[in-house]
Amino acid sequence: MTIIYAILLFGFIIFIHELGHFLFAKLFNIRVLKFSIGFGPKIIGKKIGETEYLLSAFPLGGYVKMLGEDIEADDDKGAKSEIRITPALDPVNDPRSFRNQTIPKRILVVFGGPLFNLLTAVFIFFAVYIYGVPALLPIVGEVMENTPAYRSGLTSGDKIISINGKEIKQWTEMTDIIYKSANKPLNFVIDRQDQKLSLTITPEPKTTKNIFGEEKTVGLIGIKPSDNVITLQSNPIEAIQKAFNKTWEIIYLTFVGIVKLIQQIVPADNIGGPILIFQLAEKTASTGFISFFLFCAVISINLGILNLLPIPILDGGHILFLTIEAIIRRPISEKVVIVSQRVGLALIIMLMAFAMYNDIFRIITGTPIP
Repeated sequence: MTIIYAILLFGFIIFIHELGHFLFAKLFNIRVLKFSIGFGPKIIGKKIGETEYLLSAFPLGGYVKMLGEDIEADDDKGAKSEIRITPALDPVNDPRSFRNQTIPKRILVVFGGPLFNLLTAVFIFFAVYIYGVPALLPIVGEVMENTPAYRSGLTSGDKIISINGKEIKQWTEMTDIIYKSANKPLNFVIDRQDQKLSLTITPEPKTTKNIFGEEKTVGLIGIKPSDNVITLQSNPIEAIQKAFNKTWEIIYLTFVGIVKLIQQIVPADNIGGPILIFQLAEKTASTGFISFFLFCAVISINLGILNLLPIPILDGGHILFLTIEAIIRRPISEKVVIVSQRVGLALIIMLMAFAMYNDIFRIITGTPIP
């Protein structure tokens, strides 16, 4: 089943990404020659109108080929690079050629793929919030001895109603307040067997690690949740707000993660490739379709953000070149573009090889999935 979940995940996200490029190209009346899910040799294909729609051999990517987009070698004799021109399709003079569009239009076409990935995440989060998200109720399951909660008289089964006057509906709302309140007295209003009680608890500072492995100090009171779960549904207005907030939160964490990886704060062996994504796809699917869709949203955001990195061959590299072209008011040298794209391709291949090495090493050593 792992491969099925992975194919569904990759196929959906790649389709959405390429659809963004495709629809923006169509919006600006640019001639689209090919729309492919996957790259490499064609498995099946069908031409509809002026566009050939393909399913290609290697599923870890895709492309939309537009007239006048690529610079290709003329022949095998080392002749200088130039655009291949056919009588029917002239990328230099055809007004529907990609290279004949204004720079803002070309940037929007390139940006369309990552944009659709981010909007897809927003839509998934919106649908999940409308459907309902499982959440732990703020009911105490266990109180550890010699902790602030134990000393205050908090007991198993107590339901937290409010903290410092703020209503508490789920467990994470309570922990967010506690984490930020080390050495600060908090007034807890609890429900104990239908009786309301007021307790003052001062969280103790404890050193822990965040998602990037960095040490931080948080407040803890020494309690664990019960198994009581509620499904929290949102109305459309709340859901769209939460969806945008969650998308922005993951975008921010993705950028921070990239920066900390460069700073070597996050170990390089945390980088995962297709095998890790396959495993995580199966793991999340096994816990329910909500978890799988949320994982799809996170991967879609990651794909969108990584494609915006200013590396030649990625969308961000194309946008960088177009921005430079707008500043210097002339196209960048074809030789510079070709060399840069080869360097970018080499970097991507090395990164993918390193990620695959990490994946295989985790399997051989039995390292748990993150």
